[in-house]
Amino acid sequence: MPNLQHNNSPAQHAKFVKLTTEPVGRLVTGLAVPAMVSMLVTGIYNLVDTFFVGQINTQSVAALGIVFSYMSIVQSIAFFFGQGAGNYISRALGHEDSHNAGIMASVGLVSTWLTGAIIAVTGFVFMEIMLRFFGSTETILPYACDYFTFILIGTPFIMSCFTLNNLMRHQGNAMLSMLGIMTGAVLNVALDPIFIFGLGLGVKGAGMATALSQIVSFTLMLMLSGKRGGVAIRLSLFKPSLQRYRDIAAGGLPSLARQSMMGIAALILNHVAGLYGDSAIASFSVVSRITMLASAAMIGYGQGFQPVCGFNYGAGKFDRVRAAFIHSCKVSTIYCTVLAVAGFIFARQLVSLFVESDPEVSRIGTEVLRYQCLAFPLTGFVVMVNMYLQNIRRTVPAVIIAMARQGIFLIPALFLGNWLLGFFGVEIAQAVADTASFLLAIPLGIKTLNGMGKTNA
Repeated sequence: MPNLQHNNSPAQHAKFVKLTTEPVGRLVTGLAVPAMVSMLVTGIYNLVDTFFVGQINTQSVAALGIVFSYMSIVQSIAFFFGQGAGNYISRALGHEDSHNAGIMASVGLVSTWLTGAIIAVTGFVFMEIMLRFFGSTETILPYACDYFTFILIGTPFIMSCFTLNNLMRHQGNAMLSMLGIMTGAVLNVALDPIFIFGLGLGVKGAGMATALSQIVSFTLMLMLSGKRGGVAIRLSLFKPSLQRYRDIAAGGLPSLARQSMMGIAALILNHVAGLYGDSAIASFSVVSRITMLASAAMIGYGQGFQPVCGFNYGAGKFDRVRAAFIHSCKVSTIYCTVLAVAGFIFARQLVSLFVESDPEVSRIGTEVLRYQCLAFPLTGFVVMVNMYLQNIRRTVPAVIIAMARQGIFLIPALFLGNWLLGFFGVEIAQAVADTASFLLAIPLGIKTLNGMGKTNA
């Protein structure tokens, strides 16, 4: 990080004092609550999409699963800019330098929007080719095209919302971010039945509702970005440079790796599951949204840990970083264990809620969800190790952990499981990958935690 000057405003200095002096447990929890609410609301409206689309037919539900691969990829790029710039910003504010923080915020957001626009244009040109690549069958393709059209229109705004959310959270402004996300989520839930059934648009209406709600969220979050001691985002501060993109890459590559692997794994899962029919694709689509909701609060708690980690690491208060990390691991593990038990017991009821009209989808989904619940208690520790390594700029181990759960272990598990055990091997692949990721995260996380402050990290 360059030589930084202490140029924070009084509000920004007060935030610095708060983040570097208050008890870490209370601080992380206070910052985590709005982030958890944001994640839960996002997960809920994804489930609402699935619920309403599930009333149409199995192919429409499967179409959401196909487009999910694309959403994971664009989300990975948005997280690359958002987490990369956000990590830099939290460390800069830990040095009490709001000037460089403001420039980095503007570079991160504008770069995201421009990248999203390029991706959207490319998507319109190669729409059917992309959807087939993501695993669409011929029977799913018409529904996937209808949904994808409006997702492409909203892509620059969808990506910018992810980036803005990360930028605001890393400044300790999770409450403002939550307001923007919740507004869009509530709007999406309200518009879904109106567009899908009231206007008779079907799955096309679900895509339209999503795009419109994300545009509203983006506009609101942009207006709130400079409030409560946050750095303002201005086009005049868009000053891209090779060094700034290097700084973004150092903090953003783990997120890019994690989310990209999620999209690639979803793509491969669609192809492998597609060998067993549309019902198999639809089943995994439903389960992925249920598990995303289950993970939402845990990830939100980790997002409360991130600004505490970044500010205190930037201020050289390594004992507080360690304490915050240990506290976050304990809370997330307890949470994941409770949800895993509940999910295993009520798996059939949860899956049937979205696909009651298709008994085969319900049966397969119940099996998949129960297998994933077996290893779910391990995921809290894996996520916290990843966030910790990413925030202190340990790029290589952070990238390895980020790629492990959805790439290094899951993709081979899908192919080997299918080859050796048939569909049962596909069903248990995620649980196998989660267990292997946990075993990998233990040495990488503990080694870096013990060495923090002893080297120039």
